[in-house]
Amino acid sequence: MSAKQQKMKLAIAIGGASGSIYAKLLLDRLVEVSDQLQEVSIVMSKNAYINWELEITDTVIEDYPFKVFANTDFMAPFASGSAKYDAMIVCPCSMGLVGRIANGISNDLITRGADVMLKERKKLILIARETPFSLIHVRNMTTITEAGGIIRPAVPSMYSNPETINALLTTVVDRALDLVGLELDSYRWGE
Repeated sequence: MSAKQQKMKLAIAIGGASGSIYAKLLLDRLVEVSDQLQEVSIVMSKNAYINWELEITDTVIEDYPFKVFANTDFMAPFASGSAKYDAMIVCPCSMGLVGRIANGISNDLITRGADVMLKERKKLILIARETPFSLIHVRNMTTITEAGGIIRPAVPSMYSNPETINALLTTVVDRALDLVGLELDSYRWGE
Protein backbone atom coordinates (compact mmCIF):
# COMPACT_ATOMS: atom_id res chain seq x y z
CA MET A 1 0.00 0.00 0.00
CA SER A 2 1.37 3.38 -0.96
CA ALA A 3 1.94 5.98 1.75
CA LYS A 4 -0.87 8.19 0.44
CA GLN A 5 -3.46 5.44 0.05
CA GLN A 6 -6.13 5.38 2.74
CA LYS A 7 -7.40 2.09 4.10
CA MET A 8 -10.65 1.16 2.37
CA LYS A 9 -14.10 0.37 3.67
CA LEU A 10 -15.73 -2.27 1.46
CA ALA A 11 -19.15 -3.86 1.37
CA ILE A 12 -19.29 -7.32 -0.16
CA ALA A 13 -22.71 -8.58 -1.21
CA ILE A 14 -23.11 -12.21 -2.15
CA GLY A 15 -26.06 -12.64 -4.46
CA GLY A 16 -28.08 -15.74 -5.16
CA ALA A 17 -26.61 -16.70 -8.53
CA SER A 18 -24.63 -19.90 -8.82
CA GLY A 19 -20.92 -19.19 -8.51
CA SER A 20 -20.26 -19.02 -4.77
CA ILE A 21 -16.66 -19.95 -5.57
CA TYR A 22 -16.18 -16.42 -6.89
CA ALA A 23 -17.34 -14.99 -3.55
CA LYS A 24 -15.09 -17.37 -1.62
CA LEU A 25 -12.06 -16.47 -3.73
CA LEU A 26 -12.90 -12.77 -3.32
CA LEU A 27 -13.03 -13.10 0.47
CA ASP A 28 -9.80 -15.12 0.45
CA ARG A 29 -8.07 -12.33 -1.50
CA LEU A 30 -9.44 -9.69 0.89
CA VAL A 31 -7.88 -11.58 3.79
CA GLU A 32 -4.55 -11.47 1.91
CA VAL A 33 -4.74 -7.68 1.46
CA SER A 34 -6.29 -6.91 4.85
CA ASP A 35 -3.52 -4.38 5.59
CA GLN A 36 -5.18 -2.15 2.95
CA LEU A 37 -8.62 -2.44 4.52
CA GLN A 38 -10.20 -0.52 7.34
CA GLU A 39 -13.44 -2.46 7.27
CA VAL A 40 -15.12 -5.21 5.27
CA SER A 41 -18.82 -5.90 5.68
CA ILE A 42 -20.60 -8.88 4.15
CA VAL A 43 -24.26 -9.37 3.33
CA MET A 44 -25.77 -12.45 1.69
CA SER A 45 -29.12 -12.99 0.06
CA LYS A 46 -31.29 -15.91 1.13
CA ASN A 47 -30.42 -17.79 -2.06
CA ALA A 48 -26.73 -17.01 -1.56
CA TYR A 49 -26.77 -19.00 1.68
CA ILE A 50 -28.39 -21.93 -0.15
CA ASN A 51 -25.86 -21.82 -3.00
CA TRP A 52 -22.92 -21.40 -0.61
CA GLU A 53 -24.00 -24.55 1.24
CA LEU A 54 -24.34 -26.49 -2.03
CA GLU A 55 -21.19 -25.21 -3.73
CA ILE A 56 -18.71 -24.51 -0.89
CA THR A 57 -18.37 -27.45 1.44
CA ASP A 58 -15.20 -26.60 3.35
CA THR A 59 -15.83 -23.03 4.54
CA VAL A 60 -18.61 -21.16 6.30
CA ILE A 61 -18.99 -17.43 5.88
CA GLU A 62 -18.40 -16.86 9.60
CA ASP A 63 -14.86 -18.27 9.19
CA TYR A 64 -13.82 -14.95 7.67
CA PRO A 65 -12.63 -12.07 9.88
CA PHE A 66 -15.32 -9.74 8.53
CA LYS A 67 -18.64 -8.59 9.93
CA VAL A 68 -21.68 -10.33 8.43
CA PHE A 69 -25.00 -8.47 8.30
CA ALA A 70 -28.46 -9.88 7.69
CA ASN A 71 -29.99 -8.84 4.39
CA THR A 72 -32.83 -7.28 6.38
CA ASP A 73 -30.52 -5.15 8.57
CA PHE A 74 -30.96 -1.57 7.41
CA MET A 75 -28.88 -0.42 10.40
CA ALA A 76 -25.73 -1.81 8.74
CA PRO A 77 -23.27 1.03 8.16
CA PHE A 78 -23.20 0.77 4.35
CA ALA A 79 -26.99 1.36 4.25
CA SER A 80 -26.13 5.06 4.57
CA GLY A 81 -23.80 7.32 2.66
CA SER A 82 -22.68 8.91 5.91
CA ALA A 83 -20.70 5.73 6.74
CA LYS A 84 -18.34 6.66 3.89
CA TYR A 85 -17.80 3.23 2.40
CA ASP A 86 -15.49 3.34 -0.60
CA ALA A 87 -17.00 0.58 -2.71
CA MET A 88 -19.38 -2.35 -2.93
CA ILE A 89 -18.78 -5.54 -4.87
CA VAL A 90 -21.74 -7.82 -5.59
CA CYS A 91 -20.33 -11.29 -6.25
CA PRO A 92 -21.93 -13.24 -7.81
CA CYS A 93 -24.75 -11.04 -9.04
CA SER A 94 -27.89 -12.58 -10.49
CA MET A 95 -29.84 -10.85 -13.23
CA GLY A 96 -32.78 -10.49 -10.84
CA LEU A 97 -30.53 -8.52 -8.51
CA VAL A 98 -29.20 -6.49 -11.45
CA GLY A 99 -32.82 -5.66 -12.34
CA ARG A 100 -33.71 -4.53 -8.83
CA ILE A 101 -30.57 -2.36 -8.58
CA ALA A 102 -31.15 -0.86 -12.04
CA ASN A 103 -34.67 0.12 -11.11
CA GLY A 104 -33.88 1.55 -7.67
CA ILE A 105 -35.79 -1.13 -5.76
CA SER A 106 -34.10 -0.92 -2.36
CA ASN A 107 -36.09 -3.59 -0.58
CA ASP A 108 -33.20 -5.27 1.24
CA LEU A 109 -29.70 -4.44 2.45
CA ILE A 110 -27.98 -5.53 -0.77
CA THR A 111 -30.10 -3.31 -3.00
CA ARG A 112 -30.00 -0.45 -0.48
CA GLY A 113 -26.20 -0.68 -0.28
CA ALA A 114 -25.96 -0.65 -4.08
CA ASP A 115 -28.30 2.34 -4.23
CA VAL A 116 -26.11 4.17 -1.69
CA MET A 117 -22.97 3.52 -3.77
CA LEU A 118 -24.63 4.91 -6.89
CA LYS A 119 -26.11 7.99 -5.20
CA GLU A 120 -22.82 8.77 -3.43
CA ARG A 121 -20.87 8.27 -6.69
CA LYS A 122 -18.83 5.47 -5.12
CA LYS A 123 -17.68 2.31 -6.87
CA LEU A 124 -20.32 -0.35 -7.39
CA ILE A 125 -19.00 -3.45 -9.13
CA LEU A 126 -21.37 -6.23 -10.13
CA ILE A 127 -19.85 -9.60 -10.99
CA ALA A 128 -22.68 -10.70 -13.23
CA ARG A 129 -23.15 -14.46 -13.41
CA GLU A 130 -25.65 -15.33 -16.13
CA THR A 131 -25.69 -16.51 -19.72
CA PRO A 132 -27.07 -15.86 -22.22
CA PHE A 133 -28.22 -12.30 -21.60
CA SER A 134 -31.73 -11.33 -22.59
CA LEU A 135 -32.48 -7.86 -23.89
CA ILE A 136 -33.92 -7.04 -20.45
CA HIS A 137 -30.60 -8.03 -18.82
CA VAL A 138 -28.61 -5.91 -21.27
CA ARG A 139 -30.86 -2.89 -20.70
CA ASN A 140 -30.62 -3.24 -16.93
CA MET A 141 -26.82 -3.47 -17.13
CA THR A 142 -26.82 -0.42 -19.40
CA THR A 143 -28.88 1.50 -16.83
CA ILE A 144 -26.44 0.59 -14.05
CA THR A 145 -23.46 1.53 -16.21
CA GLU A 146 -25.03 4.89 -17.08
CA ALA A 147 -25.62 5.48 -13.35
CA GLY A 148 -21.92 4.90 -12.63
CA GLY A 149 -21.81 1.21 -11.78
CA ILE A 150 -19.36 -1.22 -13.32
CA ILE A 151 -20.46 -4.55 -14.76
CA ARG A 152 -17.66 -7.07 -14.38
CA PRO A 153 -19.00 -10.33 -15.84
CA ALA A 154 -17.74 -13.58 -14.34
CA VAL A 155 -15.63 -14.13 -17.45
CA PRO A 156 -12.10 -15.28 -16.59
CA SER A 157 -9.03 -14.27 -18.57
CA MET A 158 -6.72 -16.87 -20.05
CA TYR A 159 -3.56 -14.91 -20.88
CA SER A 160 -1.92 -15.65 -17.51
CA ASN A 161 -2.04 -19.38 -18.36
CA PRO A 162 -3.73 -20.37 -15.08
CA GLU A 163 -2.98 -23.95 -14.08
CA THR A 164 -5.95 -24.61 -11.79
CA ILE A 165 -9.66 -23.82 -11.82
CA ASN A 166 -9.21 -21.57 -8.79
CA ALA A 167 -6.36 -19.69 -10.48
CA LEU A 168 -8.57 -19.20 -13.54
CA LEU A 169 -11.53 -17.95 -11.49
CA THR A 170 -9.27 -15.69 -9.42
CA THR A 171 -8.64 -13.65 -12.58
CA VAL A 172 -12.24 -12.43 -12.27
CA VAL A 173 -11.84 -11.54 -8.60
CA ASP A 174 -8.48 -9.85 -9.08
CA ARG A 175 -9.85 -7.60 -11.82
CA ALA A 176 -12.74 -6.55 -9.55
CA LEU A 177 -10.28 -5.72 -6.76
CA ASP A 178 -8.14 -3.77 -9.25
CA LEU A 179 -11.25 -1.77 -10.12
CA VAL A 180 -11.79 -0.74 -6.48
CA GLY A 181 -8.15 0.32 -6.22
CA LEU A 182 -6.51 -2.35 -4.08
CA GLU A 183 -2.89 -3.25 -4.73
CA LEU A 184 -2.58 -6.94 -5.60
CA ASP A 185 0.17 -9.33 -6.48
CA SER A 186 -1.38 -10.71 -9.66
CA TYR A 187 -0.51 -11.28 -13.28
CA ARG A 188 -0.19 -8.11 -15.34
CA TRP A 189 -0.32 -7.97 -19.11
CA GLY A 190 3.11 -7.38 -20.61
CA GLU A 191 5.05 -8.21 -17.45
